[in-house]
Amino acid sequence: MTHNCLWRGVLIVVLSGVLAKPAEAQSGKIVNTGPIVAAIVGVAAAVVVVTVVVIHESSKKRTITGCVNSEENGMSMTDEKDKRLYALSGNTADIKPGDRITLQGKKVKPNGTDKTLVWEAKRVTKDFGACQP
Repeated sequence: MTHNCLWRGVLIVVLSGVLAKPAEAQSGKIVNTGPIVAAIVGVAAAVVVVTVVVIHESSKKRTITGCVNSEENGMSMTDEKDKRLYALSGNTADIKPGDRITLQGKKVKPNGTDKTLVWEAKRVTKDFGACQP
């Protein structure tokens, strides 16, 4: 007998002993607990689904792609997908104005009066070369 088979057998015996329930005589009152159990299972399933979606979305690698422009206060980039202009911050050492690149990073909430969107670059994931007019 293999090692895995032995553990499966032990697990079946232990679970059978733990989950076995002695028969009880019914009293005169019959209580229907079906709706309560269904509600608890439904709430638990909803919590699991929301947790999985939140974890999946938070672990996504966020990227933007576009052409880098030189500005007075640094560099900026217009994302090709949402057409928004982002001021670049973070790890900008490998970024050159005039190049079309894909940056991995995250949006930073704008602070101050100008409300300029800021992209905090972590790294360049793809360099497409010079921008085409």
